[in-house]
Amino acid sequence: MNAHPYATLMRFRQWATSDLYAVLAGCIEGVPEPDRSIILRVLDHIHTVEEIFRHNLERRPHDFRAPRSTTVPPFDVLRSASSALGAWYVDYAGGLAPALVDEVVDFTYSNGSPARMTRGEMLLHVAMHGTYHRGNVGILLQKNGIQPNQDRLTDFLEARGG
Repeated sequence: MNAHPYATLMRFRQWATSDLYAVLAGCIEGVPEPDRSIILRVLDHIHTVEEIFRHNLERRPHDFRAPRSTTVPPFDVLRSASSALGAWYVDYAGGLAPALVDEVVDFTYSNGSPARMTRGEMLLHVAMHGTYHRGNVGILLQKNGIQPNQDRLTDFLEARGG
């Protein structure tokens, strides 16, 4: 197991995102509009940004022209895609040689602007971006009387035993 913090962050991202989807699976149909629609849009945005950065990390061009889908996919499609992408990030970060963490990668944002980030900065962005937006969803759940999942790094570390 790779011990650099990016590997831990991607395992945390996978844990928290999976738990959020588990909570939502039991209640999403009961969340009133427009909150349900906002939740799905936020989940789609998280996923799309993570797909964009996957392409960037793989040094592959992407066809995204915005950090969201044109049409928001159904919940089950988002859940499945998020799970697969989460596994990809865990594998990628876990296998990333420490010497490559600071490698600079040139890429293009979805708006067409050129950009440069290290591989570590991209992984950090994915982790922080997802945490921020899972918090958005958590607030909407609380607003509707639903207890959100635990979503703190300390919760993750405790759950895995240290």
